[in-house]
Amino acid sequence: MYSSEDAPPTTQNFIIPKKEIHTVPDMGKWKRSQAYADYIGFILTLNEGVKGKKLSFEYKVSEAIEKLVALLNTLDRWIDETPPVDQPSRFGNKAYRTWYARLDQEAENLVATVVPTHLAAAVPEVAVYLKESVGNSTRIDYGTGHEAAFAAFLCCLCKIGVLRVDDQIAIVFKVFNRYLEVMRKLQKTYRMEPAGSQGVWGLDDFQFLPFIWGSSQLIDHPYLEPRHFVDEKAVNENHKDYMFLECILFITEMKTGPFAEHSNQLWNISAVPSWSKVNQGLIRMYKAECLEKFPVIQHFKFGSLLPIHPVTSSC
Repeated sequence: MYSSEDAPPTTQNFIIPKKEIHTVPDMGKWKRSQAYADYIGFILTLNEGVKGKKLSFEYKVSEAIEKLVALLNTLDRWIDETPPVDQPSRFGNKAYRTWYARLDQEAENLVATVVPTHLAAAVPEVAVYLKESVGNSTRIDYGTGHEAAFAAFLCCLCKIGVLRVDDQIAIVFKVFNRYLEVMRKLQKTYRMEPAGSQGVWGLDDFQFLPFIWGSSQLIDHPYLEPRHFVDEKAVNENHKDYMFLECILFITEMKTGPFAEHSNQLWNISAVPSWSKVNQGLIRMYKAECLEKFPVIQHFKFGSLLPIHPVTSSC
């Protein structure tokens, strides 16, 4: 899907991505677009790649992967350098805006450390997705649309050939996992609001993709079944190996009260008999609750790498 041979020629006209979905009827354009096909294809390719594998699985780590982790480490360090300020409101600490302004200014320089010089023309286009992936600086909130922008950022890096087919496992286990750690730190440090939260009826206040890829990791597990993720002991013993359980641990740290009350959807999922059923159900739910929801997709940006034009057959 994104082998090095597929990398577009350096003569490609890169453009600054912009919003194209302005009204609810525009959603049809999105669902028929090349961007949608490529985005969902990317998510499903990675889903297949991590199937049945622990986070501790031995996989190849390329130079590009190392550079992406270094980029995320920089964002993490900036959080330490930008402590929350004293303010009357408990939520949405304004220091987040200072942190964000730094990223806004430095994003292209950061992306340039990952992209080789012969592809420098792609940097401004790709950097937009990085800036979109860390939350909204006006509302000081974060949600699945921001998470989707990070997946789009990685998808673009695949399309220009910076990331390759054999980076698949590392994209999820090393890069996306590090991204999650940094996002959790942002959410905690600046008490960010969930963007468009559905309360107890949503899957999670902030993330969705780690539940998809995390359930794929657990397919055909010898003894961990979906019912085990609501068991504290099972989570504590296995969370370092499985993204799904790491997500559950974070929820239980952040929320009080019975799990069935604060995370009703996840509680229901724990009754599903197998991880492959959970995985298929979550993919369907992701399409319906995130990718087909106007409030989420109205913020998505389209450029030359993730274009709004209808799917062109690749034969």
